[in-house]
Amino acid sequence: MLLTSNPSVENSISFDSVISVRNLSKRYGDFLAVKGIDFAVQQGEIFGLIGPDGAGKTTCFHILGGVMESSGGEVLVLGEAPRTARLNIGYLTQQFSLYLDLSIDENLRYSAGLRQVPDDQFQLRRDKYLRLMSLERIGDRLAGQLSGGMKQKLALCCALVSQPRLLLLDEPTTGVDPVSRREFWDVLAALADDGMTIVVATPYLDEAERCNRIALMYEGQISEIGTLPQLRANLGLQRLEVRTSALAAAEEVLLETARGRPSIADVQTFGDRLDVLVENLEADERAVRQAFSESLVPIDSIQASDATLENVFVTRLRQQGSDPLFLPFPRSKAQNLSEARMDNVAIAARNLQKTFGKFRAVKEVNLEIHYGEIYGLLGANGAGKTTTIKMLCGLLEATSGKMTLAGQSQNLRSSALRKRIGYMSQKFTLYDDLSILQNLEFYCGVYEVPQHLRQQKIAWVLETCGLIGRENMLTGKLPGGWKQRVSFGASVMHEPEILFLDEPTSGVDPLARRQFWRTINDFARQGTAILVTTHYLEEAEQCNRMGFMVAGEVVLQGSPTEVKAAQVGQLIELKVDRNQQAANYLKTILEPWRVSIFGDRLHVVLDDPSVELPQMRSHLAENHIQIFSDRPVPFSLEDAFIGTVQRSEAGIAHLDE
Repeated sequence: MLLTSNPSVENSISFDSVISVRNLSKRYGDFLAVKGIDFAVQQGEIFGLIGPDGAGKTTCFHILGGVMESSGGEVLVLGEAPRTARLNIGYLTQQFSLYLDLSIDENLRYSAGLRQVPDDQFQLRRDKYLRLMSLERIGDRLAGQLSGGMKQKLALCCALVSQPRLLLLDEPTTGVDPVSRREFWDVLAALADDGMTIVVATPYLDEAERCNRIALMYEGQISEIGTLPQLRANLGLQRLEVRTSALAAAEEVLLETARGRPSIADVQTFGDRLDVLVENLEADERAVRQAFSESLVPIDSIQASDATLENVFVTRLRQQGSDPLFLPFPRSKAQNLSEARMDNVAIAARNLQKTFGKFRAVKEVNLEIHYGEIYGLLGANGAGKTTTIKMLCGLLEATSGKMTLAGQSQNLRSSALRKRIGYMSQKFTLYDDLSILQNLEFYCGVYEVPQHLRQQKIAWVLETCGLIGRENMLTGKLPGGWKQRVSFGASVMHEPEILFLDEPTSGVDPLARRQFWRTINDFARQGTAILVTTHYLEEAEQCNRMGFMVAGEVVLQGSPTEVKAAQVGQLIELKVDRNQQAANYLKTILEPWRVSIFGDRLHVVLDDPSVELPQMRSHLAENHIQIFSDRPVPFSLEDAFIGTVQRSEAGIAHLDE
């Protein structure tokens, strides 16, 4: 369904809107990147523009920001042409735009000068926005010395220093850890409550659920616009979370059942469960249980849940025929998947430590990862994840502790052992000035892939990445998500026994991310041991087990279900008449991390709901805030991560006092 055929959307378009777009198109030569789209954004709204790589989102942002002219249609921003309105528009681009050799204050002052901010107003705005981002005490620190989350907060301050009426954010939290990302979105909610209009694109669909309205974009067209409840209702599907100890067998049974039952729309495997999208909750659940019973596959539990925005997005794109083809990896050697093999430890660390001068970056880390297992190492920026991975794969020498890789505890830097290991680093490591094909040929040589197998392995990477016919393109011209796909392919062509993946899907769109994980799961089922880090906790559900790192220590380990079950208290979803005011007030009587805005609702973590929930209702009523509903909801993995990190940091601070 195209937006222009939707009367309810057409009727919402008004020239009183902050943004009014009619029949917008953009052509690059013979290529039509944006194909006659319509939408409107109202004052104080957070509007999400969501789509896969190449959908046309960044082109739309360039046009709205006055950086680029449209080829056709009509665009009004704040009642004017975008180029005329530019001084009232803040624009945070995908590309990092700070000067790393300037301090926080110098970057801010430079941005203020470009936007003609009067000197007498600069200091007031500097103090206001740095305080909002918790950066006010480190104004003299160089931008290059900031964490990824802090850099993005500073970039947002630079966009805000002119006090724009409209804020455009193109993937502002890519590579930002979950704690910083949640803080970032709480700031956006506060800005919107003050009347600022915000348009945001993001590949993280769990955070896109915080938008007031969401537009789904594909191949230059907007297919659907609505609130999250509206998009879920339009999808007409519900989600069954199926937990079983026999995931691989269960997936086969469900895929076979889905082939004969059209009401089962999708089956997706996670680390300790399967998600099944169904049209008829009761009837399809009965069919799933019957299929498991007939196949003698055990069921631990089946739980009904709402469809997520990612479910909506992926289903819509698949309906458009955009589901990437899954190609099994062309193996030259079969790995032994016997029970004995799977019980063997592939990666082990005992009391692993790393000190840089007086700073202990990694503190007595203990890990055991078996062949055929996907283990997620999760933590905020600076927690020690990358340092741990570099020690484990021999790129960095440990200060103390013992390590075992592929059965070896000595000479872990030997070339023979390295040929058995694959490593995809956090930073893109291919050569931008070489073609895609030249990069892949180079890595075949580095890993000594036999000559007679190289063409087959390279062809698999190109076809999996959708780059057949583009293999001679310079790698530096690829978008970030595509680079990540090629980098992953390069790291596995030699069929490693052990695979280290450091934020492999950063900036990758949801469909490509699903394809990534199908391949990662395929490697695990063939016996490869996989250690992965990610800031996207919805995809961390794909891991069989995980560990949360805080300040160099692993503070919690378990399966996704075990980690969520280990959380203290209960997560409460509140719907109130004044969201921001309620959040502001609750943060004065609760630790701020316990309160977060999710679109038109609040999430609040209470340790003792039987006592605290009545008190919270009473406090809100005293402040003239009406509660429409409150209900307990399950902890997400992001909730569990943030709660664990915040409680652990509070414990560390208490010990330091």
